[in-house]
Amino acid sequence: MVRLTVAIITYNEEENIERCIRSVLPVADEVVVVDSFSKDKTEQICRALNITFLQHSFEGHIQQKNYAIEKSSGEYVLSLDADEELSESLKDSILAEKQKGFSAKCYQFNRLSNYCGHWVKYCGWYPDTKVRLIKKNFAKWGGTNPHDELIPSTSERVVHLKGDLLHYTIKSREQHLKQVEYFSTIGAQEAFKKGKPSNFFIILTKTIFKFFRDYIIKLGFLDGKTGFLISSISAFATYKKYQKLRDLHRVKNV
Repeated sequence: MVRLTVAIITYNEEENIERCIRSVLPVADEVVVVDSFSKDKTEQICRALNITFLQHSFEGHIQQKNYAIEKSSGEYVLSLDADEELSESLKDSILAEKQKGFSAKCYQFNRLSNYCGHWVKYCGWYPDTKVRLIKKNFAKWGGTNPHDELIPSTSERVVHLKGDLLHYTIKSREQHLKQVEYFSTIGAQEAFKKGKPSNFFIILTKTIFKFFRDYIIKLGFLDGKTGFLISSISAFATYKKYQKLRDLHRVKNV
């Protein structure tokens, strides 16, 4: 049977990593965790589960995830974040493909996110289809930090598997706002590198459109209060990103 490695990157993930690892044990021949020198109990938890635990300086989400794939020995690699786990139906789908020797080089499946205890079906959050299972060297992580994606390197067909990847994304409004600060800074820096502009008009229109798209066009209102909260904070994240981008341009032009 073809060997399958599950590759996971971590930093201070003591609340999530055990759930993630235990969910993949039925399908994995190897679990590789690449940690960015966590200061919590992440390392202790991983070593107790008898998996391969490596530490590597963090250079960016894309770089770290590609490093994890490089360190995987399996012919196929399933790439996950520490706050994700396989649903039972997705495990069954992966096992069925594995028993057949894998009929394709790239596989995708839907990701279902949990926000403050609510499984989000709208706001543009679902089905949130992701390519995550690949034959090694037939795809690599790309995109723009922090919005990375696993991109097939050939025109090979991508097979869709049944079942959801469960994503435990946000536990509180405060956590979401803290995340906004972190990711808006990264997003602004990446946009600045690409020479993207920002001014008052761009900030205003992009913020308004973001809320309108997520809450109205993407049916966020069907998620009730959670949908309104997600759409509002997502719009605020857009505002923060372009505000920080404008500040970077101002510093450059001083």
